[in-house]
Amino acid sequence: MSLDLDLARRAALAGAAVAMRHFAALAELPRELKADGSTVTAADRESEEAIRAVLRRERPGDALLGEEGGAAGAGRRRWIIDPIDGTAQYVAGDDRWLVLVALEEDGEIQAGVAVTPAQDAIWWAQRGGGAYWSALDGSRERRVSVAPGGTDLLDGSRLGVIPCAPNYLDSDRVIAAPLAARAAESEWDVHAALLVASGELDLAVQTRGQIWDFAVTSLIVTEAGGVYGGADGVRGPREGTSLFARSPGLWQAAHDALWG
Repeated sequence: MSLDLDLARRAALAGAAVAMRHFAALAELPRELKADGSTVTAADRESEEAIRAVLRRERPGDALLGEEGGAAGAGRRRWIIDPIDGTAQYVAGDDRWLVLVALEEDGEIQAGVAVTPAQDAIWWAQRGGGAYWSALDGSRERRVSVAPGGTDLLDGSRLGVIPCAPNYLDSDRVIAAPLAARAAESEWDVHAALLVASGELDLAVQTRGQIWDFAVTSLIVTEAGGVYGGADGVRGPREGTSLFARSPGLWQAAHDALWG
């Protein structure tokens, strides 16, 4: 598994290098709208192709699923790719976007890497091996863990809501409202789920997304000692609204507030 984690890291960094090249020349980057109204660019597509190229070369028998390139192959091992998570932030010049690469085996996420290239940081986790952070060059490596202690009460809990402006819609506000009415909603300069993993937030709710949005962050949070799940309970990443918390009790309290 350490070899798979290393491969996920190399693939994510390959995608990040492509994305950063375009990020340095945003004025020249054409933007398109997908059928669902979200933005896509050549940077998304080229970053994903760079990631796929690394994975195809090293694991030609594994399946692939990417936000832009769709599904390829079949089998018990599948790589899940989000080449630029937060494209709306990316095209706005906001540095909070991520490159996400995860490995799923027999239906469970086993390894995941989140690169925030414009913030010079990389986050990763391996099932049963903990969650970690370092600078892109590997320096300052440290293990991350959720905030210790505290109560399981929503009132006063530190909450991050994903997505952020300019991609935060009225529909997102409605979904998050039951938590925002009780917890202390915080602005975040790093993806809010990752801040739950590192102990800087108690809760995060991501109001919408697909499996590629959650495959990596769900593993990082749980390996940091936290809890991840959705309306249907605590289980693996899937489409819809996702909830991250530092403890089972707080997760349940937030779940009850969101979904009754």
